[in-house]
Amino acid sequence: MATPRIALLSTPWPLFNRPSIQLGVLKAFVEKELPHVAVDAHHVYLSVAAALGYGLYGPISERTWLSESCYAALLYPERQETLERFWRQRSAGLIREPFEEICRILKEVSDQILAEIDWHAYALLGLSISLNQLTSALYFTQRIKQRAPDLQVVLGGSACSGEMGRSLLRAFPEIDFVISGEGEGPLLHLTKWMLQTGGSEGPEPIAGLFSRVSRDREGTSKTASLNQQPDLNRLPMPDYRDYFDRLNALPHPKRFFPKLPVEMSRGCWWRKPSSHGEPTGCAFCNLNIQWAGYRAKSHHRIVSELRALSESYQILSISFMDNLLPAKDMDGLFRRIAREGKDFRFFAEIRATTRKEALVAMGAAGMAEVQVGIEALSTRLLRKLNKGTTAIQNLEIMKNGEIPGLPRITGNVILNFPGSDQNDVEETLETLPFALPFRPLKATPFWLGYGSPVWQNPKAYGIKRVHTHPSYARLFPPTVLKNLALMIQGYHGGMRHQEQLWRPVKQALDDWKTAYLSLHQNPGSGPILSYQDGGDFLIIRQRRYRSEDMTHRLRGTSRKIYLFCQENRSLSRILGQFPDFGEEAILPFLKMMVDKKLMFKEGERYLSLAVPARG
Repeated sequence: MATPRIALLSTPWPLFNRPSIQLGVLKAFVEKELPHVAVDAHHVYLSVAAALGYGLYGPISERTWLSESCYAALLYPERQETLERFWRQRSAGLIREPFEEICRILKEVSDQILAEIDWHAYALLGLSISLNQLTSALYFTQRIKQRAPDLQVVLGGSACSGEMGRSLLRAFPEIDFVISGEGEGPLLHLTKWMLQTGGSEGPEPIAGLFSRVSRDREGTSKTASLNQQPDLNRLPMPDYRDYFDRLNALPHPKRFFPKLPVEMSRGCWWRKPSSHGEPTGCAFCNLNIQWAGYRAKSHHRIVSELRALSESYQILSISFMDNLLPAKDMDGLFRRIAREGKDFRFFAEIRATTRKEALVAMGAAGMAEVQVGIEALSTRLLRKLNKGTTAIQNLEIMKNGEIPGLPRITGNVILNFPGSDQNDVEETLETLPFALPFRPLKATPFWLGYGSPVWQNPKAYGIKRVHTHPSYARLFPPTVLKNLALMIQGYHGGMRHQEQLWRPVKQALDDWKTAYLSLHQNPGSGPILSYQDGGDFLIIRQRRYRSEDMTHRLRGTSRKIYLFCQENRSLSRILGQFPDFGEEAILPFLKMMVDKKLMFKEGERYLSLAVPARG
C-alpha cells in the first residue's frame, strides 16, 4: 500500500537564502503525529530565485508592489499592460530588466515546477502565504487545481488571519480551506479527515479553520478563535531537508550556504491582553494578529535545538524569526549558547529596552546584528506609537551598537505617522544631531496594516476613512477585489500634510547616512565618538564630517560622572552618586557636555554618548 502523502508549498517571494520555517515546522509536526504520512515541503521560491538570478530576485522580493505585480501578470494576462505601467512607476531607478522578460522567466520556471511534480499523488496541498506571496500562491493554486481538480487545497500564514482568510475563500473557488493563526492543529485535523474520508464529506469544525464545506453546513466557517500549541517545547524541531535537497540539486554556481530560521517564541509580549478589549501593542503593528498571547521555549530546548540544527545541516548562520525575543533572563540564555563553543552568527529582533548586559552576552554568543524597534527619536511620537520607550532609551541602545564586540544595531524611523504633528517633527530634529555618531536609521513611511491598532481605531489617529489600498486595484480585477480583505490598507486623512511635515526629517536621515558612511569609509576607522580611559583622566575623540576632529580631556570627578552616565541616569542619581562635587558644579558640567553633543539630556535624565574605543 502506497504511503499517504501531503504537499506543502512556499511560493515567491521569501528570502531565498533560508528555508521556510513555516514549511519546516509543519512538516515535522505532521510526520511526528502521523508517522505513516509523508510530507513533501516544496520551497518553490528557491528554484524561482535561481532561475531569475539572486541579484534580481532580492530587490524584487523586498518590495511588495513589485513582487505582487509579477505573478499578477501571470494570473491575469489580460492585465499585462496595466501591470507593466504600474511596474515601471514602482521600479524606476531600481531594476533595469524589462517587466516582460521577468514575467517570461517566472512563467517558464513556474510551469517547469508544476510539470515536474505529480499533484495527483497528494491527499492534501497546503500553501503558506505571508507578505509579498499572495499573487504567486494564487497562481500556483489555480494551475495545480487545473492539473488535479480533486486535490483539496488549504492556505495559511499571516496573510490569512481573520477576515483576510475568509475573503480568500469568497474570492477564489480553487481554495477549499483557510487556516487562521497557527497551522499545526488545523493541518493535522485536515490530514486525518482526508485520510479517513477521502474528502467525501466536510470535516468537523475546528478552531482556526475556515472551510468552504463543513459538516455544520455553515459554508465558510465563522470560527474566530485560534488553535494554538500550548507548549512550544513539545513541538518537534523543524525539518529543512527538502530545502537542502532542492538547493543541492542546483548547478554548482547557484549553490550557497543558507541561513537557518529558528524560533524561540511566538507572539509578542509587549502586545498584552486588554481587559477592556482595546488594541494593545505598537499602534502600527499587525504582525501578531494571528496569535493570542506570548509563549516561549525553555532555555534548554532553545540551546538543544540550535545544537541539533547546526550539526544536522552543517550551518552556523541563524536567523531568529521571533517578532520579539523572550525578555526573561536573555543574558543567561546567550551565555548558555556561548558555552556550546560554536562560532554562530545570529540575527534577531529586540526592543530598545534590552539591557547592555544582554547585548554583551549576545555578542559573546555570536549575535552579529539585531534589529531594534526604535521607530522614532521623539518621545512624544513614541507615546503615540505606544512603543513604551523614550528617545533617550533609543539613543542608549544605538550607542551600545557602536561598541566593538557588541551586535550591530539596525532600526527604522517611521515617517508620516497619522496624528503626528509639528512638535513631533521638531523634537525629532532636535534629537537627531545627538544620534549622528551611531549607525543611521532607515526612513520607513508609515503604511496601514490590516488589524493593527491604528486600523482598529482610525479616528483616534485623525483617519477619516479606511479602505483597500488603491495599488491592489492594479493587481486584481474589480470583480475579484471587491471580495478581498488585504494586508495593506489605504486611508484618507492628512496623508499629504504628513508627507510635507516629515520632509525635513527624511532629508536629515539621508544626510546622516552620507556622513556616517564617509566617516567609516577607511578600514579600522573606529567609532565616530569614542573614549580612552586613563584611570584618572578620560580622552574623548569626536570625529566629524567635513570638519576637523576634536578631542576632549576629562579629569577626576568629571571623568567619573561621564562614565557613570554610560547608562542613562536621572539627575538625582548623579547628585546622589557624587555628593562632594555639588549641584552647583555638576549642572554646568552636564550642560557643557550636552552643548558639545558629548551627552544627551531628556527631561532630568542624562546619557553619555561616547563608547569605549576598544570595547
